[in-house]
Formats: sequence, structure tokens, C-alpha cells
Amino acid sequence: MKSSNPIFSRWGARRDDAPADAYLRHPVGSPVGGPSAGDYATNPYAAAAGADARTAAARTAVTMDDVVVRTATTLGTVVLTAVLSWLLLPVDEADIGRSYGLAVGAAVVAFALSLVQSLRRTPSPVLILGYAAFEGVFLGVVSNATSTYIAPGVVVQGVLGTFAVSAGVLIAYRMRWIRVTRRFAGFVAAAATGFLLLLAADLLFSAFGAGTGLGFHSGGLGILFGVLGILLGAAFLALDFRQVEDAVAYGAPREEAWLAAFGLTTTLVWIYLEVLQVLTIFNGDD
Repeated sequence: MKSSNPIFSRWGARRDDAPADAYLRHPVGSPVGGPSAGDYATNPYAAAAGADARTAAARTAVTMDDVVVRTATTLGTVVLTAVLSWLLLPVDEADIGRSYGLAVGAAVVAFALSLVQSLRRTPSPVLILGYAAFEGVFLGVVSNATSTYIAPGVVVQGVLGTFAVSAGVLIAYRMRWIRVTRRFAGFVAAAATGFLLLLAADLLFSAFGAGTGLGFHSGGLGILFGVLGILLGAAFLALDFRQVEDAVAYGAPREEAWLAAFGLTTTLVWIYLEVLQVLTIFNGDD
């Protein structure tokens, strides 16, 4: 199944020989713990027609342990650089401008690295870990400033909230309360498009002197928009879980574990930022 996650959309990009309608849909009777044999007409990760049989046989298939290790490495890089930037980049009134400038620069570099990786046909651990490192710098400064000037203690709440959302989605996915089908993926893609268009409009209104833009960062509307962002992130996480499950079940190449780590990390960062925004508005209204 081709994920709507912008990172995982590159997952399985080499499956060019699979028919366009290879994905049938996740049947009602699929066993928990793995996709059904009816999900695809053919193995979507099978070697391309005409490929050397010995090369295909020697290929090491990805395992869940591979995904866990790469994801832990990528998230660990984010956490490490976030903690270092929190400790080394001060946010007091004298230095906050410089720290914010470095954070914005790190965010731009992280976006550029993620874009390059998204356009590649194969994962690059250097690009993925570089993205994680610069993303951590941005998160560290933003989290420190938020905790210092707006809502003390909100960062711990944001981390716990992110864990809670992730655990809830994982449980719901494993119990098949969330059914990741073609229709579900299409709905999430449409919702994400609308959400991003609203964010772009908000930025434009803010840039051209409309004060706080469309009001998505304060009050009831800000809380509603943040909750929608969290729900969208949770939907992306379900798509990510399905993508990993398919890759393991159908024997994707081992290197694809790095794409799993990349996609899961970007989704978790999204959820954390949305949770942080909602909690900040709640604390600011007290």
C-alpha cells in the first residue's frame, strides 16, 4: 500500500513493475499481526522482471527489529540535539534573537535534507540522521522558549502527550479498530492537503499585516485547529504502521528500515508540535 505520508510515499518507489491496481484492499477477515495474502495481486517488493536471481536471493529482508533499531537511532538523534540546543543556546532576552535565528536556520536545513531524501529512490542514513540532528536543534530552542516565557512545564506535558497519542494509535491499529484501507489513505491525503492550505493562508495573512493571521494560534479556534493537527498526525502514524507491516510481511530490502525510521520520526515530530501548541494555548488562557 502506498502511504499518504510524504516520507513513506518514497517507500517502495522501486516497485515500478507492479500493476497500478495491485493493491486490492485490506479484507475484513485479515489476521491481526500481518497483512492478508489478498492485499496485493503480486508481491510489491519482489525483484523486478529480468533481475539477477542470485542478487534477489542474496538480498536481506527487513525485519521489525531493523525498523525498531533505526527508528530509535533517528529519534535518539533528535532528542540528543534538542537537549544540547536547550542547554547551549540561551533564550534570555539578550540572546534569544541569536538562538531563534539558529533555530530557524536549522529548521530550513532540516527541511532541505528531508526534501532531498524524499526525492531519492533509496534511503541515505547520512541525510536522515542529518535531518534528525537539525530538527532537534529547532525543537530544543522552540521548546525552551515556550517553557521559559509562556508555559513552564509544558514540554514535559507535550512529550507525555505525544507518547499517549502514539500508544493509543498503536493499540487501535493492532486491535484493528483503525482499518487502514485505500479509502482511509485517500481521506487522510485530502485532509492533509486542506490542513496545509489553511496553514499557508494563515502565514500569508500574517505576513501582510493581518495580525495573528486567521487566529489558528490562540483561543478556541487555535485549540480546535491544534486538535485537528493531532488527529491528522495520528492518522499518518496509522499509515506508517501499515507501511512497516507490509514491508516486513512482503520482504522489503533491509535498507528500507531507514525510510521507516524517517517517516515515523517526521510524524512524531508533527504530533509533538501540535500537542505543544494545544497545551500552550490552554496554559496561556489560565
